[in-house]
Amino acid sequence: MTVRDTVVLDDPVGASLGGRHAPLARRHGRVAVYPSDVATFAALPPDPGAAEWADLARLLGPGALADLFSSPASPPPDWEPVFALDGRQMIWRGDGRTGHPPAGPRAEVAELGAADVAEMLGLVERARPGPFRPRTRELGAYLGIRADGRLVAMAGERLRPPGWTEISAVCTSPEARGRGYAARLVRALVARVVARGERPFLHVAEANTGAIALYERLGFETRAPVTFRGFRTPLAASAP
Repeated sequence: MTVRDTVVLDDPVGASLGGRHAPLARRHGRVAVYPSDVATFAALPPDPGAAEWADLARLLGPGALADLFSSPASPPPDWEPVFALDGRQMIWRGDGRTGHPPAGPRAEVAELGAADVAEMLGLVERARPGPFRPRTRELGAYLGIRADGRLVAMAGERLRPPGWTEISAVCTSPEARGRGYAARLVRALVARVVARGERPFLHVAEANTGAIALYERLGFETRAPVTFRGFRTPLAASAP
């Protein structure tokens, strides 16, 4: 794999909204966002000026969250900082290694659909994997594991830049951790992505050392450090 093969990962949100997720994109000028009930991510050109920031504010409306994901662009001073989180982007090595499956019974993996959204949102509330909205599942396939009839683990596909699929929302309910569910789900998603002729990648918070160690065991390696940042649009912004 060459540097050229991974360049689309420098702006995975923009590459997704301009490609596989174009039907979901809301656009104004050179700016694009997802519907707010799908994801809060925004895509800006690499050199945004006053016009692009104004377009983004119009798309989102006053006092709304502008999740810039890993974009290094800095908004105007009247945009309120909301969060900044250090993380890393990891890519699958592609050598067929996804670690050794845990001993014991194998949990059944099920595909999750529209009828499972309430359960998925409930699991997100308990497990706190990161941003997940009522329509996030429309970004790709989501898989889950149930125990005693209750959804206790899930993972799915989120950003889709050309040739790549991001694995995201990897989470397990606190009472079900330590059973290998997260590894089982990530392996299943890697197999799906690779079968389509694409490469898996993911993002993880730098402080989540346990998850980083798991992903390394499953065949992922760090491509680049990233900083996730969010801002609130000015209250004076007007809707498009």
